[in-house]
Amino acid sequence: MFSEINARLVKIQLQLRKKAKYQMQLDDFIKELETIQDTQSQLQLQFESEKNDVAKLERMGLTNLIATLSGKKEEKRSKEKQEMLAVQLKLEEAEKTINEIEGAIKSLHDHLANLENVESEYQQLLHEKELAIKSSHSHFADKLFELSEREGQAQAYSVELEEAISAGEKVKNALMDAINSLESAASWGTFDMFGGGTLSGMVKHSHIDEAEEALHRAQSRMRHFQKELLDVQTQAELTIDISGMLRFADFFFDGFIVDYMVQGKINDSLDETKDQHAKVSTILQKLNSELEEKKLELESILKEKLEIVEGL
Repeated sequence: MFSEINARLVKIQLQLRKKAKYQMQLDDFIKELETIQDTQSQLQLQFESEKNDVAKLERMGLTNLIATLSGKKEEKRSKEKQEMLAVQLKLEEAEKTINEIEGAIKSLHDHLANLENVESEYQQLLHEKELAIKSSHSHFADKLFELSEREGQAQAYSVELEEAISAGEKVKNALMDAINSLESAASWGTFDMFGGGTLSGMVKHSHIDEAEEALHRAQSRMRHFQKELLDVQTQAELTIDISGMLRFADFFFDGFIVDYMVQGKINDSLDETKDQHAKVSTILQKLNSELEEKKLELESILKEKLEIVEGL
């Protein structure tokens, strides 16, 4: 009887921790969705304004005619189109983010629905445990059940750490992809400045497009990583600074497209991405260290349980 209830205790501890984690993530996603939807509305208004500015320049009038003759019209129109493109890029990024968050919210609702009755099941199991202890003639029974509780908690927390580490590694991979693309763009940009011509410019822009895709992927994975860290930080009492990490790619989407021809802007983007890669690596080192400690604790618990069982 003891072994059966112990096994169920360990399993239900995992489920309880999962439910608490999912609820915490859901609440955080809902807040984040509200924020990004507000941003989307503001960007939509800004985009319409920029589009109107471009349209005004397209219409011929006396002022436009003078500007055309003086050679300034094309320069101003190019600037207005670049500004419109920059807002459009940020708007598209916001829309992709909203779709991803809405998908995550739906998934979490499904997970929580499957765990709806876990608290009542846990209370029922505690009642069975109490009866088993009372009916047992062994003075080790209470200690054995207590160790099973600790085992379940340690296993659940280890799983959470492993999931957070896995999410962090995916962020690192995406950031490294962006670093490689930006380094290639920087190299071709240098060649371009020394007369590389149309081909080098096209290759540079291709690498910038790859960097944009990698940064979106990194930002999406960073969001998942941040959600995995919510509960881990509380449990581990680790000092992990995740403030602003979800917005780390804003430097790229905030006007980078307007002046990406400037070599220094590519280098600034590269430095920022490397900095974020280093921060994620530091967090992962802390999480791996915490996981090793928890594994040792779990081994100690299992060893103590085995000694009690063998002595019965």
